Amino acid sequence: MSEKACGCTSTDCSSSGCSPDSGHGGHSGGCGSGGCGGHKELAPEQDRMNRTLRRIKHKIVVMSGKGGVGKSTVATNIAVGLSLAGKKVGLLDVDVHGPSVPRLLSLRDAKVHIDANHIEPVAWSDNLSVMSLGFLLPNAYQPVIWRGPVKQGFIQQLLSDVTWGDLDYMVVDCPPGTGDEPLSVMQMLGADAKAVIVTTPQGVAIDDVRRSVTFVGDVGNTVLGIVENMSGVVCSQCGHVENIFGKGGGMRLAQEVGVRFLGDIPLDPEVVRSGDEGYCFLRVQQESPTAKAIQKIIKPLLLLPDPQSGSEAAAAFAAAPTLCGEVKIAVPLAKGQLTQHFGHCEQLAVVTANMDTKTVTGSELVTPPPHEPNVMPAFVERLGVNLVIAGGMGQKALKQFYEKGIAVVCGAQGGTPVDVVTQYLQGKLLVGTNACDH
Repeated sequence: MSEKACGCTSTDCSSSGCSPDSGHGGHSGGCGSGGCGGHKELAPEQDRMNRTLRRIKHKIVVMSGKGGVGKSTVATNIAVGLSLAGKKVGLLDVDVHGPSVPRLLSLRDAKVHIDANHIEPVAWSDNLSVMSLGFLLPNAYQPVIWRGPVKQGFIQQLLSDVTWGDLDYMVVDCPPGTGDEPLSVMQMLGADAKAVIVTTPQGVAIDDVRRSVTFVGDVGNTVLGIVENMSGVVCSQCGHVENIFGKGGGMRLAQEVGVRFLGDIPLDPEVVRSGDEGYCFLRVQQESPTAKAIQKIIKPLLLLPDPQSGSEAAAAFAAAPTLCGEVKIAVPLAKGQLTQHFGHCEQLAVVTANMDTKTVTGSELVTPPPHEPNVMPAFVERLGVNLVIAGGMGQKALKQFYEKGIAVVCGAQGGTPVDVVTQYLQGKLLVGTNACDH
């Protein structure tokens, strides 16, 4: 499918002018796949797109600076995992030159219904709707030969004319690199769209993926986290994971650039077979090491605060990194016990812990500065603290901690600092409501 001089992709468009009177005027269902960007008034499309985006709570763009890292497989399994958790999810494949989502979900023969300015996405399940250029091509061998403006027009149509409805999550699968498609998606989705960046452990991949992290910041969006895919190979006989590609490159990159590390996914032969045969790996292999690794990555996505709640802290939630290795945990105290009011603590316990071995390795008490606005977050940052566990904390302080990359757990019930941290490490910490959420 190639574009004409006018930018039109229709096979029956022979006019270099391709005027609205030539039969291609609306282009919401014709002109190939509707990728003709210059035939509509911008305002109506923009208005429809804005209405669509207002009905989507979380927008997650899966991308990578490197090809061949399994990005589409990760995006597809994230979308399926979220839908299996009971969330309403839309999976949008904007890789116009190599749309692979239809194959991954066994939807290659699916057709979309187009009516006026409305395009119905393909339903994979009651909770997951899918849209891809692959549904609109006449066959699987049809190349798409489009320049940047046509790609941009097509992506805008997928956001303005597809009837996504109310979604908890939209997961967008981008092609590799930092070119037209990722740039258009980020600009159209807006500043609240967050990126999940996929890499493999090798240094050659890390170098390219680092550019994606910079790209996301340059366009004004947030990196939700980094995923290390193909992090070893699972033996089909014994289940042992062999690190043939190395390990830890994704985690080191996350620590270097100051974003959260969502987790690593070992390469499983069953994942390869599922992609070729068109069934979703996560749906049928839920107990395998690879499936559990994917579920671990999905968990923090399910915990994202509702951006429509009006909470200032929700907007900064993604800045707090995933904790690993040796960390420092601050616990505010009154009379030696965790206090419910962080800003008015008598002492601050700084507990050193190893997140890998789940053990406390040290503890010290420090005297906090006087309770004044903006003082405590900076003080805690100078102490090298990675996590604060408190009974309660105001929204402004929460936001400041997240902006500094310091994670916060609010609603802890009480106890000595070592007991509180030990319970946290073991996953047994009782957490209620934020005691001073104002």
